Amino acid sequence: MQLSDYQHLFFIGVAGTGMSAIAQYLAGIGKTVSGSDRYFSPGAANDIRNKLEAEGINCFIQDGSGITKELDLVVVSTAIEDTVYEVQKAIDLGIPILKRSDVLAMISESKKTIAVGGTSGKSTVSAMVYDILEYAGYNPSIISGAGLTNLIKKGKIGNAKAGSGDWLVIEADESDGSIVKYHPHTGVLLNIDKDHQEIEELMSLFSTFRNNTQHRFITNQSNKLSAQLSLNPDNDFGIVDLNSTNTVSEVSAEKKQTIGYPGINFKQEGFTIQFKVQDCEFNMNSIGRHTMENALAAIAAVHPLGVSLKQCAEALAVYEGIYRRHQLIAEKNGIYIIDDYAHNPAKCAASIRACQPIAPRVLAWFQPHGYGPTRFLRNDFVKEIAASLREQDEIWMSEIYYAGGSAIKDISAGDLIYDLQESGAKAYFVENKEQLASRLIPHLSSPCVVLFMGARDPGLDSFAKQVADELIASL
Repeated sequence: MQLSDYQHLFFIGVAGTGMSAIAQYLAGIGKTVSGSDRYFSPGAANDIRNKLEAEGINCFIQDGSGITKELDLVVVSTAIEDTVYEVQKAIDLGIPILKRSDVLAMISESKKTIAVGGTSGKSTVSAMVYDILEYAGYNPSIISGAGLTNLIKKGKIGNAKAGSGDWLVIEADESDGSIVKYHPHTGVLLNIDKDHQEIEELMSLFSTFRNNTQHRFITNQSNKLSAQLSLNPDNDFGIVDLNSTNTVSEVSAEKKQTIGYPGINFKQEGFTIQFKVQDCEFNMNSIGRHTMENALAAIAAVHPLGVSLKQCAEALAVYEGIYRRHQLIAEKNGIYIIDDYAHNPAKCAASIRACQPIAPRVLAWFQPHGYGPTRFLRNDFVKEIAASLREQDEIWMSEIYYAGGSAIKDISAGDLIYDLQESGAKAYFVENKEQLASRLIPHLSSPCVVLFMGARDPGLDSFAKQVADELIASL
């Protein structure tokens, strides 16, 4: 299968983040793209639909009216089951059906692709790589899992753009196993933390990803990868460029400074960070040591392509980030209210730590999603969050977000709060999140950070803004 084999494509579930990104990219390179979504209703306003149609994508309600014999291909996500009427209609008409990841794999074969994998930071590093290449004049393309702020400001969804250059930046997702389908020019592996799968399963997926990478494989993680990588930074940070003939093991402290792109002299002041790579100074309007780590991965991906460190620094100095990644949504009288997409143990801990240099207290609220994932990660959430909190910090949770299905509801966010209290943390459970503002107000003191964390729930951004308005009004 090649991308050139298809001209008329239809996406079932086109409003989804992963689906909309591919649909926009294909429309951007001249394909005829249409799609449907269960969230589209006749006569009802829908921001995603409006933005898709502005890109030339014809949108339908999910009633089968968009499935016609003129289509060359129907694209579905893993969430679309074979029993869906539109799928059945496509089968009856003899139209080929492919998964989203298979279409993305076809797209990646048509370009020089930089694929970013790992359990945390994929969207951020993809955006950084894209922004650096764009700044350097490479006119790259991107297919991402999150909206880039600089594209959103132009009225777009922000998770895709078709550039005129040779390079394409994509996220290689491990959660559905699709990472093994890509054969990129450059593979970037950010980390291996227990998330959707156990470490052993992730190691297998990432090892295949490494073997499928055609030219350069970059990693910043300290786990052993198929016995080919055994680099433990011991809290020092460095990027190792690993090719098929180079094995790194038992690296000394002195050697770490000569391998790859180590970041040194890290410093955070308020909402800005500074660090140094080789002899080049970097200044970013972002927070957290993890942001430096993400930037180093992006630098390691683009510098060997001919982008100078100076160009990297200039591009990252004006990097605007991606949607719901430590977004400052309100501030008054020394109370800073921040919204973040953190949703697994490592991400939540990093998000909390990134906010600590801003103020002497952090009041963090988290909404877990899914009963299965919460049960799977219960002990890890407790361990990571407890370790990240200072004595004066607080962690709050509301009940698990449930998106439907046949989940066994035998765990509550309250169970995690109980475990955290047992560990000595200042932890509070507010079962109904609509009561959060009234419960938080007595805990506010200036200066402090109120941090919202969570994913999957499409209403989280508006909820954070609603609570922020209530908190600000109380000051």
